[in-house]
This record gives sequence, C-alpha cells and structure tokens, in this order.
Amino acid sequence: MKFTKMQGLGNDYVYVNCFKEKIDNPPEVAKIVSDRHFGIGSDGLIMINPSKVADFEMEMYNADGSRGEMCGNGIRCVAKYVYDYGLTDKTHISVETLGGIKYLDLTVKDGKVALVRVDMGEPELDPEKIPIIMKGYSDESDRVLNAQIKVDGKEYHMTGVSMGNPHDVVYIDDVQGLDIEKIGPKFENHERFPQRINTEFARVIDRKTVEMRVWERGSGETLACGTGACAVAVASILNGYTEREVEIRLLGGNLQIEWNEEDNHVYMTGPATVVFDGEIEL
Repeated sequence: MKFTKMQGLGNDYVYVNCFKEKIDNPPEVAKIVSDRHFGIGSDGLIMINPSKVADFEMEMYNADGSRGEMCGNGIRCVAKYVYDYGLTDKTHISVETLGGIKYLDLTVKDGKVALVRVDMGEPELDPEKIPIIMKGYSDESDRVLNAQIKVDGKEYHMTGVSMGNPHDVVYIDDVQGLDIEKIGPKFENHERFPQRINTEFARVIDRKTVEMRVWERGSGETLACGTGACAVAVASILNGYTEREVEIRLLGGNLQIEWNEEDNHVYMTGPATVVFDGEIEL
C-alpha cells in the first residue's frame, strides 16, 4: 500500500489516496500503521476518497482503530495532499467528513500549499448532541458551561462543545505540569460521556491567547488537535475569557481560531506538512 505521512503541528496521520488504493479493513490497517515501533507511526489513518456530495471525502480512523468524525489538523493535510499531488487545481475545496461537509481555502506558495483556512462550521452546544449527560446532575441545563464534574475523586469544571466530534474543555492553572497520561483516560471514559470524549486542558494567558494540551479519544495525547483548538476558542469566548479571535498554543505549534459573530461559524487557520512518501506491505 502506497501512503504519505503528513502532519499538522505534529498531529500526524498516514494518508492513503483511495482513488488508487483499496483498503479492505481500515480499522485494522489503522492499528498497524499507527504503531510507532512496528508500523509507520502516527495518530491514525486518513483515507482520501471520492465523494458524491463534495470534492473529496476524508475517512479517518484513530490509532486504536476507532472511527473518528473529524480532525482539524487532518483535514488541512487532506487539502494540501489533493492540491500538491495533483488531484485538484482549485484553491477552494469541499471535503465530506462524518462531522459534515467542511470548506477549505488554500494559500499556495511556489506551487505548494503553505496554509489552509478551514470553515469548521457552527459549534454544537446542546449537551445531548455533543453528547454529554447532564440529566440528573445538579448543574443540569441546556449548555455545558463551566459545569462541575468529579474525575478520580477531584472536582473539575468543564465546558462542552462539539465541532463534529465531542470535546470537554477544562481550565487548569498548570497545563505543562499536568500528568495527562493519568487523568486523560479517566476523562475519556467517564460515565458522563456516552461516546467517550476529547479533553482539552487549557490555561488562559491573555484575552487573545490560550495554551492547551489535549487527550484525544482513541489516540491519547497528541501534539495538536484542530477541532480541540476550536473547542477551546469557543469555550473561552463563552466563558468571557477571550476575544472572538484567539491564538491557541499547542505542543506542536499555534493555530489561529476565529468564531465569527455574523455566521456563527468557527474558522481555523494553520499549516500542513508532508513528512515522507512510502510503501508498506500489509
């Protein structure tokens, strides 16, 4: 199977052009290629497919083989792949995902895509649609805004957002010193998250800057998460911490996020990079 390894701020996936390749068992292939000792090494597998409703389809699987709805860093790399490898000559494209159709604007320099701006659509704040269980809890409401949650015997406050996939944003004082390997799985598999959850641990630096680390459902800690950065921006605005345009600082680099007041859409701008092309025998 021919593949291209790509990364967006260190959030790396194995990309397969399924206009040419055929994958019979994507969940199993995802587990094989993601292994950093016996495989290629990645946060998952992304298949670039034909689509009947958009220019392309992004079909993604996490490192544990579970299907993912959407990945902000991943979709930027899809945009770079389809342009740089000649599948399109358009600089405005649409990509079908399980989280809906996304629209992307490509900035091209010297014939290659350098930056991608993604219209991530409207954030979903309804607890039932994220989904986060609120019924039966003291802070039951129509939004998960600074809601209490007890994890591993400790009280936290979370803000819930879906960007096509479920997120809970938790503000803490020390992001860098957090033992995320210990607490991340406890959040991911908590009883209040019926489809598991992506958890962003965030700290507000100022009105235009937030730092975060992320524990991704099915992949563990990653260097960056585009949908997670969008969720942090939305949560920070909802809580009154930041302006509507904010820089999100992740371990792998920075993303510019805007929650547009007029159309209610979230826009994410960031880089995408090819690491290498290769071929693996499965």
